[in-house]
Amino acid sequence: MGGKRQYLWRAVDQDGDVIDILVQSRRNKGAALRFFRKLFKGQTSMPWKIITDKLRSYQAALREITPSLTHITDQYENNRAEVSHQPTRQQERQMRRFKSPGQAQRFLSFHGLVNNLFRQQRHLLSAGNYRVLRNRAFVTWAQVTCA
Repeated sequence: MGGKRQYLWRAVDQDGDVIDILVQSRRNKGAALRFFRKLFKGQTSMPWKIITDKLRSYQAALREITPSLTHITDQYENNRAEVSHQPTRQQERQMRRFKSPGQAQRFLSFHGLVNNLFRQQRHLLSAGNYRVLRNRAFVTWAQVTCA
């Protein structure tokens, strides 16, 4: 964005739902600390394990914030987070890239929540249950948008 590289920090739960998104220009320990503090502040309880890639900034930040937390960096363990990134990338292509980090932060924070509402795990549901959940999502959307 604007000739500078920006990094998208994302937190995803065990169901693949986006919990939090943060756009930053760095990938160091300070950036990881900022992301984890923002993430944990919004949670009602602390997680018992965190799965990340092998970036050392994660380990340093987690050791400082919560040294007793289990931190897993095994290969393929973070696939859920990588796969949930695909709708974001598709929307970014449609918008012809983001113009600024602020715009990206505002849009992606909202896009993640809306995507959680409408993305159903279709392969786990019967057609009837899928229709019920889909209709419930549209009712919720109508209430939120006052449509």
